[in-house]
Amino acid sequence: MMEYDLKIVGGTIIDGMGGPARSGDVAIKAGKLVAIGSAPGRAREEIDARDQIVAPGFVDIHTHYDAQLMWDRMLTISPWHGVTTVVMGNCGFGVAPTRPEHRGLIMRTLEKVEGMSLAALEEGLGYDWPFETFEQYLDVVARKGTAINVGALVGHTPVRLYVMGKEATERPASEAEIGQMREIVRGAIKAGALGFATSKAPTHVGYEGKPVPSRAASVAEIKSLAAVLGETGQGIMQATVGRELFLDEFREIARATGRPITWTALLADMMGPGSHKALLQRSREIAKEGLPVIPQVTCRPLNFEFTFKEPFIFESMSMFKPVSAADLDGKLRFYSDPEFRRAFKEALGAKRPGEIFAGGLAGRWKQTWISQAPSARELEEQNLAEVAAKRGKDPIDLALDLSVDSRLEARFRMAIFNHDEEEVEELLKAPETVLGLSDAGAHASQLCDACFSTYLLGRWVREKKAISLERAVWMLTARPAQVFGITDRGRLETGLAADLTIFDSDTVGASKLRRVHDMPGGQDRLIADARGISAVIVNGTVIRRDGEDLARPDGELPGRLLRNGRAG
Repeated sequence: MMEYDLKIVGGTIIDGMGGPARSGDVAIKAGKLVAIGSAPGRAREEIDARDQIVAPGFVDIHTHYDAQLMWDRMLTISPWHGVTTVVMGNCGFGVAPTRPEHRGLIMRTLEKVEGMSLAALEEGLGYDWPFETFEQYLDVVARKGTAINVGALVGHTPVRLYVMGKEATERPASEAEIGQMREIVRGAIKAGALGFATSKAPTHVGYEGKPVPSRAASVAEIKSLAAVLGETGQGIMQATVGRELFLDEFREIARATGRPITWTALLADMMGPGSHKALLQRSREIAKEGLPVIPQVTCRPLNFEFTFKEPFIFESMSMFKPVSAADLDGKLRFYSDPEFRRAFKEALGAKRPGEIFAGGLAGRWKQTWISQAPSARELEEQNLAEVAAKRGKDPIDLALDLSVDSRLEARFRMAIFNHDEEEVEELLKAPETVLGLSDAGAHASQLCDACFSTYLLGRWVREKKAISLERAVWMLTARPAQVFGITDRGRLETGLAADLTIFDSDTVGASKLRRVHDMPGGQDRLIADARGISAVIVNGTVIRRDGEDLARPDGELPGRLLRNGRAG
């Protein structure tokens, strides 16, 4: 009689809890870890892990797979890079609750603020959704099944739209409306939401150039909704920061509710060189007060590929509000107008204190490449500022000329933040931070950081030797699971769920990005391939081996919905 369903033999075990690596075997039965280190019994299946690292499956706490999982049960590309658990609904965005008459508005919001293709959403999600409430959405996710585990936050934007309709983008809520929203959040937590998410980020501009609904909320409204977490005694608040919602407000909310708050994102050079130091210091002071206010950081440079058809990084500028609301021909008229160009140049040179993205971006043109130029292919992959200097032009004029000539199909790749690796290293090593911000499922044509896990192991552990392998595994597993209240995975410990990633520490890494057209309707996205990931195991089932899927997208899949942080 076989004692185990699966045994991983001869590997180097890193348990995710920070302890030293050790050799041994890992045994699995009925989807659970039953032996670690010594497993003398026989198994129905064995994996030879000699010269490989055996670690808990990686946990990605900042994704936007809410819509994609409706057509992509595999949640590509996260499992390629060893991720076995994702959290979606970040930044206050999601697809539930949504009234049938608001489905188009939600999709257009996701198109604008999360860089999702409307054509892909309409093809993959459509307008006939099998859910309306958040509770119904979770039930659909559980029935549908996914390759990896999924946890969901309830988002402020859909909640506000559900209660207030189109006025959600226009005004503060009444007391009665806040009361309705509180009950929706309470019901979502009861149904299994990991917490509540919101955003005050000026870059979060939705359909018709309007702020997303959460940005129209008062801070009092946000505090009232977050208070539900304290009243229920469970859940985390995730927030994307803005001028009205930052560390002072987080301190107040954490003290009032007793619940953890994680905010997006603490980046190198976010408010100028060295600006991360003051934010880290303030985070340390809050932590010393015993308040769990945890900044999310990322290990990758933040590069955006953008078109002036969807100029995400500029849309927080007031002058872009009418541009965002315009159709294609209207945008072409704006970009061709000398007065618009003059104002654009002036605005980009005017850095205002504490401003993120827009303002002070003039110097970023030196870190911008022409990635696609249908009207001038010879310029592709050349530096925008250098080409502009050779032609005696301002970089803005060159970028807009190339855009207008191609009817806004020209693409540009701008290095935004997180490029100073000395500063990034400080953020990664700070005990107050948690690794996040992959944005997997969002900005698909603009960036791809779903490969953050293999990048961390390849760049920061092997190449730079800045982080030990044991600490890096902790950063990818137990740490994010602990922050988000995911209690049954993230560690190699008997009795826990058998989520594991087996990898070769000598070769693990992420490839350069490449553009593919595999989204619904043939729409494009950027992807990165994984290197050195030998096997990915979810709840005891091997879903990938040596870069190939073993699980079938149209078959039974082992991922589980994590209600309140556990598979129910």
